[in-house]
Amino acid sequence: MKLSIVIPCYNEVHTIKRIVEIVRNAPYDKKEIIIVDDCSTDGTQEILRNEIADKVDTIVYHERNQGKGAALRTGFKAATGNIVIVQDADLEYNPNEYPQMLEPILTNKADVVYGSRFLGVGPHRVVYFWHRIGNGLLTLLSNIFTNLNLTDMETCYKAFRREIIQSIKIEEERFGFEPEITAKVARMKCRVYEVGISYYGRTYEEGKKIGWVDGFRALYCILKYNSHALSTTKYLFLCGIFLFALAAATNFTLFWIFAYISGYVYIAGGLVSLFIGMPFLLKFYKRHLSKIVSMF
Repeated sequence: MKLSIVIPCYNEVHTIKRIVEIVRNAPYDKKEIIIVDDCSTDGTQEILRNEIADKVDTIVYHERNQGKGAALRTGFKAATGNIVIVQDADLEYNPNEYPQMLEPILTNKADVVYGSRFLGVGPHRVVYFWHRIGNGLLTLLSNIFTNLNLTDMETCYKAFRREIIQSIKIEEERFGFEPEITAKVARMKCRVYEVGISYYGRTYEEGKKIGWVDGFRALYCILKYNSHALSTTKYLFLCGIFLFALAAATNFTLFWIFAYISGYVYIAGGLVSLFIGMPFLLKFYKRHLSKIVSMF
């Protein structure tokens, strides 16, 4: 079966040549490489035209920056393989793991495969704690609506049968693609598998682009694309989670405010007691000092 590898690319001048080299040498024979440049401005386009164009099957250039979702929409439309996989251009995901990603589809067990960064036994770079917490919460919320039990909804590595991904209308322009496609795949009753992968995360200084605003957008997308599944029970459950989180945050905040205030009150009280009591102590010791000394 032919594999189409879609690589969305935006300002990846330092990694684009390396990722293309690794993808070309990945352990899968029949493959088609499609790069979608989302109006890069850092010299990536020049590298694509002058050094990479003859090494890949297709390069599409967006005339304006639209976002990862838009780039994937363009790439999926151009794909001709039996299976389509998403490959970021930033070297965070390892193309040498294509065989394990594709195995459930090749053996006719799955229609869609997610590569989970939290199931893999391979190396994982330790980066941002709060990103992991946010990812877990978004995956949990998505699972509540889709009734899937994914561990990593936000992963880049997703493989699809081509007829499935090309039948889905992708509306999100940016990183909202992940919750959107998950909701729509679940609604189609696709057979979804997860496999463990390694992960080589990068920092913002190294070029990471996703931010906290995208987290709020993902939350909105989960609600938007799963609105059909918002039953009264799920609505009450979400309200309960929200109220619990609000109460926990309120109590935590009040605790520290009280501790902060009480600390100053304690110090102030000690100073007042010291200044008020000092004259009496001095008077006491002056009167009884000779008696105290005679005891020793």
